[in-house]
Amino acid sequence: MTACPIIIDCDPGQDDAIMLLLSLASPDELDVLGITTVAGNVPLAFTSRNARILCDLAGRQELGVYAGCSRPLVRRLVTAEEVHGKTGIDGIEITEPITPLSDIHAVDFLVETLSAAEKNAITLVPIGPLTNIAAALIKAPEIAEKIREIVLMGGAMREGGNTTPSAEFNIYVDPHAADVVFRCGRPIVVMGLDVTHQVLTTQARLKRIKALNNPVADAAHNMLAFFDRHDVQKYGSDGAPLHDPCTAAYLLQPELFKAKTCNLEVEIHAELTMGHTAVDFWQVTDRPKNVQWVHEVDSDGFFDLLIERLGRY
Repeated sequence: MTACPIIIDCDPGQDDAIMLLLSLASPDELDVLGITTVAGNVPLAFTSRNARILCDLAGRQELGVYAGCSRPLVRRLVTAEEVHGKTGIDGIEITEPITPLSDIHAVDFLVETLSAAEKNAITLVPIGPLTNIAAALIKAPEIAEKIREIVLMGGAMREGGNTTPSAEFNIYVDPHAADVVFRCGRPIVVMGLDVTHQVLTTQARLKRIKALNNPVADAAHNMLAFFDRHDVQKYGSDGAPLHDPCTAAYLLQPELFKAKTCNLEVEIHAELTMGHTAVDFWQVTDRPKNVQWVHEVDSDGFFDLLIERLGRY
């Protein structure tokens, strides 16, 4: 089996951290060509540092980490320290990373890497605001044909928004970038809140992670124990949803998920509903279908996969 070449675009974030650890534990299936960072959960300097700390933790200091856009295309930056803590990955010790930060801008890395690839060759996995991906598509529209698919975390339909009544965080932070990406014409798989809210870090699941008793699993447990406190209080749930790792789990075991081909458009004009993802789930319009909207997951199977991969460290 040939590993799928991917570029991870992220804004770590504890759930981004778990996604990175899951991906980096799976080299037989996922060939990580590079990690690009964007401002989102915390400002760019922190997301770039955090991605490098996670490469250190996973023992993958050879990976290229590329800092990207420090603000959305049009709007001011909104961050989420109230969820993720001041560092973005509160719950573990913050140290100066060994993994270097490239002096190449993330957008340039995306353009150069995709330009050099064959058609339909590289999968993009954005798990933060879509600023870097949109900026690359705007700078070099011809790279679109090199993208095999985009597997992203963002949006909401039945669940409503988690940042405004209408909008999920990643899309709300840069709705104009999301609009560019959803109109790019490439296959897109969307992990929205409708599916990620089914994947909860219950106390029983956290105990399974803790029981692995290795340094990476311990760090994952501690980050998730911190991450839990916000969503448990907000939703009254038995644990926090693991949003971003759904993307990596889909690439590793797509049979865990159910999806429907739909049209999705992003609100970029009305302030009240800015960043809303209008998903035509029941095909009540004739707008062209542009995404696979994922709406169901085998959550036990998801955690079996995650815990098995964390156990590899």
